[in-house]
Amino acid sequence: MTRAIVVGANSGIARCVIDQLLTDDVVKHVTAISRNSSPDLQSKFASRVQWISCDYSEAAIKTVCANLEKEANDFSYVIICNGVLHTKQLGPEKRLEDITAAKLQTVLQANAIVPMLWLANLLPALKGELDCSVAIFSARVGSISDNRSGGWYSYRASKSALNMLIKTASIEYQRRASNVKLLAFHPGTTDTQLSKPFQGPVPKDKLFSPDFVASSLLDIMKDLDRESGAEFLDWAGKPVAW
Repeated sequence: MTRAIVVGANSGIARCVIDQLLTDDVVKHVTAISRNSSPDLQSKFASRVQWISCDYSEAAIKTVCANLEKEANDFSYVIICNGVLHTKQLGPEKRLEDITAAKLQTVLQANAIVPMLWLANLLPALKGELDCSVAIFSARVGSISDNRSGGWYSYRASKSALNMLIKTASIEYQRRASNVKLLAFHPGTTDTQLSKPFQGPVPKDKLFSPDFVASSLLDIMKDLDRESGAEFLDWAGKPVAW
């Protein structure tokens, strides 16, 4: 029997991940972390989900991880879903003139800094003898070598930075917590609020449901090559160029 941690637990894909984790008899408990709790999921899985509210500040993340350390070597799944593409105040930049320091800082904070703070502070809770897979939501547009169309400066840069942080952290994890495998995961275009404004040109067979992506992710996490370092894989389990 193992446990799971889902960060950013109120997102569309994360909620499906929790739902599917709890259909697995091996997973006895899920720690769901988000800014706000989800009453419907709490009531549905009251005995198997612990919902933790966190404002994602550095101090709050450290406190949550220190408490999780009490359950050390009991986690086999960690899914970090934090991220932002657009808000009412900002959206992907189409031209250099659209770039502002505030946009860059906001998107980098959400997409790179916050996930890295989780990786940095979770290590004591994850290291041990139990195999543990950690998936962090990245994006194909963060691939430097696969950038053909330009634009989306803040989002691309934040995901590229996240990929480097994951790659670098995996080297230290291999040395200090060799039971942990890190995965940068590209979910594809998923029918959630994050992608709503950008779904128009997407073919129907390439717009995935959150349930489909959650299922694909969990299948991939069960079959990772544990002897290699960090991997960058898409929803189909295919490598994405860093």
